[in-house]
Amino acid sequence: MIIDYAHGFDETAELLPDYEAAGLRLVAVPEAYSFDAVSQLGYLAARSRTVELASAILPVYSRTPALLAMTAAGLDHVSGGRFTLGIGASGPQVVEGFHGVPYDAPLGRTREVIEICRRVWRREPLRHAGKHFRIPLAETEGTGLGKPLKLINHPVRGRIPIAVAALGPGNVAMTVEIADAWQPLFFHRERYRAAWGEALDIGYSRRDPALGTLDIMLQVPFAVSEPAEEILASVRRQLALYIGGMGARRKNFYNELARRYGYAVEAKEIQELYLAGRTQDAARAVPDELVRGVSLIGNPDQLRSQVADLAAAGVTTLLLNPLATEPAKRVDDVAIVASLLPTNRSPGIR
Repeated sequence: MIIDYAHGFDETAELLPDYEAAGLRLVAVPEAYSFDAVSQLGYLAARSRTVELASAILPVYSRTPALLAMTAAGLDHVSGGRFTLGIGASGPQVVEGFHGVPYDAPLGRTREVIEICRRVWRREPLRHAGKHFRIPLAETEGTGLGKPLKLINHPVRGRIPIAVAALGPGNVAMTVEIADAWQPLFFHRERYRAAWGEALDIGYSRRDPALGTLDIMLQVPFAVSEPAEEILASVRRQLALYIGGMGARRKNFYNELARRYGYAVEAKEIQELYLAGRTQDAARAVPDELVRGVSLIGNPDQLRSQVADLAAAGVTTLLLNPLATEPAKRVDDVAIVASLLPTNRSPGIR
């Protein structure tokens, strides 16, 4: 389950025992320009016993690679080995507008961050001479007093899973090649290959078999309900926000994704309307097929069919975003979806 970064954390933490009893296996905490995810994940680790935890995601620009590795090892420690490090490039609006850091070379930085994290967890003296990170710094870059250090503590696991949030074809190909998991957003179960087919093929062709099966961790809005317009409306609003306003006119990753899905005309209209302040019109312009294609909404039989389609597409983990407004209904909906999933992790979706 994914927690809304704007609200919902307190409710989820309070109901976490009920969610665990209902069959919830994983909780992911996002981080945008909201409260940090790390403090909340530590709190959830203390409040839970079996549920797995993940960040969704920590930007690679706002923390050093070594700090990301230390943080992941710490969260894995306090949770007893239940943490997945979700990272991503975020976007220039957040990275430059909130953190004040240049948004450059997202793929190269992500690749080096993964290399450094794995080296830290193996407790090797940290040496890295990359294009974007040099550890220790050379004498010409600092005082010359730095020396390779290794993590003092022994991690619970020497290999903490790393998930990468990626949308662009190059980033997706790299993620499939080197990461343990991929966190896509707005994954259209019928059109996903139009957006990512070539990238997935390239990534899989380069993937080291020692990494094992790629865990595709899909954030998806869901409701156990007939797909009435009032249920679909919240998905329309979210899609309009991301396609229309989550980024600049000339750089919006979600708008580009909608275009690759085949909605070029609609994506342009949604963006024009949203940036003009006509947000309701922008939501109405979101195609119904897109709304239904990126969500899990329906009665149990319909959900079972939709989940089967996702499993056939390679999805292995559902990060559910409950649409029900009542807390008890959210728990009940999670229990129903959990009952439709296999009890083991492979094959199928957890």
